Amino acid sequence: MSLSITSSVFLKSGQRIPQIGFGTYESTSEEAYTSVKQALEAGYRHIDTAEWYENEEACGSAINDFMAQSGVPRGEIFYTTKLMANDGLEHSRKAIRESVRLSGLGYLDLYLIHGPYPHKEGRLASWQAIEEAIDEGLIRSAGVSNYGIRHLVELSSTKHPVSVNQLDLHPFMQRREDVAYNKQKNISLEAWGPLARAMRFNNPILKRLSEKHAKSPAQVLLRWSVQKGYIPLPKSVKRERLEANKNIFDFELSQDDMAELDSLDEYLVTDWDPIGDASV
Repeated sequence: MSLSITSSVFLKSGQRIPQIGFGTYESTSEEAYTSVKQALEAGYRHIDTAEWYENEEACGSAINDFMAQSGVPRGEIFYTTKLMANDGLEHSRKAIRESVRLSGLGYLDLYLIHGPYPHKEGRLASWQAIEEAIDEGLIRSAGVSNYGIRHLVELSSTKHPVSVNQLDLHPFMQRREDVAYNKQKNISLEAWGPLARAMRFNNPILKRLSEKHAKSPAQVLLRWSVQKGYIPLPKSVKRERLEANKNIFDFELSQDDMAELDSLDEYLVTDWDPIGDASV
């Protein structure tokens, strides 16, 4: 399986997305600026942020400064952000425009609804605003995050496709039914918690595979993710870790290795789990 930091995936929208991204969850604006700039210098070309993170402007500034200094064109950078709240059509329209403005990038490569809360009417209004923004050229591809099958069914006959669903995916949270449905619908899967927030780095199987391949637990988890066909979004504010997180293309997990990691599923919730919330 030939993969590299420059590997990409075709989205349902027709756009290409880099196979590995760089996340900025819980990063302050200062941390986001520095780490995004370092990530781009290290070869990452896919940056993920969100309205909720309150660091969109810092991420955009880092990207713009990197492009100015390196000569890398805008078309080679893939930028994702997300709508925080499904609070109606007008709110969503304004939020999209504000995200574009804060980024300073002219358009958003991918725009996601961050979660399914609070109800169907809000979700559908948000999607309408997104479709309008696609028609205006503000958004290239659209998708959702933390959407279960019941939420995706609501969007089964939209004008523009749901290209991405960003989920908490790792060997300890595999969501097999959701994954199968998304694949059936040709919805690409991003993993927002590919390292399980380091909660299982001492797992015996993971440790043994790390030793076998002379890689860190984080690198083994990221390799599992890309071999599954997912788009992992590791995050770090430390240069040495973000460098290490991209160095996963010089080894391959065997079928037996993958099977061992597949056996670790325990429905480990590392942050939040709207899919498991029956009230939404």
